[in-house]
Amino acid sequence: MQTFRRSANSIAKLSIAVTVLLLGGLGWLGLETFRSPYVTHQGEIHEQPVVFSHEHHVAGLGLDCRYCHTSVEKSNFAGMPPSATCMNCHRLIWTNADLLAPVRQSYATNTPLRWTRVHDLPDFVYFNHSIHVAKGMGCVTCHGEVDTMPLLYEHEPLTMEWCLDCHRNPGKNVRPRAEVYNLHWQPPADPLRATAMRAALIKEYKLQSLTSCSTCHR
Repeated sequence: MQTFRRSANSIAKLSIAVTVLLLGGLGWLGLETFRSPYVTHQGEIHEQPVVFSHEHHVAGLGLDCRYCHTSVEKSNFAGMPPSATCMNCHRLIWTNADLLAPVRQSYATNTPLRWTRVHDLPDFVYFNHSIHVAKGMGCVTCHGEVDTMPLLYEHEPLTMEWCLDCHRNPGKNVRPRAEVYNLHWQPPADPLRATAMRAALIKEYKLQSLTSCSTCHR
């Protein structure tokens, strides 16, 4: 006596196929969600104690990154400017602007402003600004063209996948150290010259493909 109909085999195969597709779809959805700005906060504007325009200060006034981020070449943390740095200029210009009242109060009371970090990596990720600068990695590679941002936002996703893409082949982003802070530097237009330049810098800066977990997770 036949227990199952002949169609049972087809139904079983179809059920397996649907289950596999469903699990694959859920996995894909989870991966895309993890990469999405909802999780990475890419492009998100954060509320700050004072409205600060990188576009105005960098493109308009020509300030170098290192004027405010003083420890970027010697520390893992680029540094946030103390109110005294702001007051170097604003004790002379915009001296009574309501917008800058928190800066004046911070300076007068010697109480640091509580800036909200925009590029805020998880605590389990170790990132050192100084080594990236020393190896010829431009600010724009991670931070984007901040001189076009009236309000700063996270330009890149800063996911592990994104970091590893550069760590596997750092030569594609290398530039002369003198151009690290030049937000609009471009490699030579001639592909042969560009390749030769990168090869020379890779050798000079001793660039390596570092993909070991302990490189960033310590």
